[in-house]
Amino acid sequence: MSQKARGPVKLNFERTTLRISLHDIAPLHQITPAIKKGIKYRQICSSIKEIGIIEPPVVIRSGQKGKYIMLDGHLRLEVCKDLGHEHLVCLIATDDEAFTYNRHISRLASVQEHKMIMRAIERGVPEKTIAKALDIRMPTLHAKTHMLQGICAEVVELLKDKHVPIHTFGVLKKMTPLRQIEAAELMISMNIFSQGYAVSLLASTPKEHLAQPDNRKKVKGLTERQMDLMARESASLDKEFKMVEQTYGGDHLDLVLTIGYLRKLVDNPRISRYLERNYEEIHTEFLRLIDAGQGPA
Repeated sequence: MSQKARGPVKLNFERTTLRISLHDIAPLHQITPAIKKGIKYRQICSSIKEIGIIEPPVVIRSGQKGKYIMLDGHLRLEVCKDLGHEHLVCLIATDDEAFTYNRHISRLASVQEHKMIMRAIERGVPEKTIAKALDIRMPTLHAKTHMLQGICAEVVELLKDKHVPIHTFGVLKKMTPLRQIEAAELMISMNIFSQGYAVSLLASTPKEHLAQPDNRKKVKGLTERQMDLMARESASLDKEFKMVEQTYGGDHLDLVLTIGYLRKLVDNPRISRYLERNYEEIHTEFLRLIDAGQGPA
């Protein structure tokens, strides 16, 4: 089958940036005092103070000459006002849909942040400057720089685009590389990366899969024998979970197709009346399955 030739990619912004007076930019929404007290606002403020604006905000021309509407970058705009800046270099959009920009926001993952910090240090940026730009204390910066020490390369690759708390990596370091991989895969499958979940995986890890088997942490209320039993049960559960995960996609598709077919049957008045009159239990079960397949409203 021949494919239609694709046309050129359309730019949704002008090719050059523009230095605009802050007084000429109208925000789409106001920044509340509560937002200004948040961590994100403080981080942006520290970053702009230390190294300036990295990513230009996005505005669009309004109907009034020389006036613009802010599409993306409200926090940066507000920080610049608070810092006494008079102008802001902006990208000029030709698409007035703010959702276009917000939809493609990709928060920096933990591994990516670590690599960014390490690259900055390698290029000679003082650690104090990095800490100020990120609005974090020096001990936190040092923890971030050492975050992946003791983590195997496979786990780093698995978690490279995930938002994993720094303390979760500390728990993973207490496992052998093979168990680290298993734990990371379970976290991804469950979409849970909290320290608490990592600790539960550590508690159910067999001694031979601990980085320091002799230093196994005692769990209050459990004997060593009970912990070993829990580790074996957890390993068995992990295997069962992976087996279910492998077949889930196909099973779900079969269920969707089946429910669609049942819905067509009961939507037919003649068939529905026949089933209700002669096979009431089956008719009721069909309705229950269809209702369950629709999920929560």
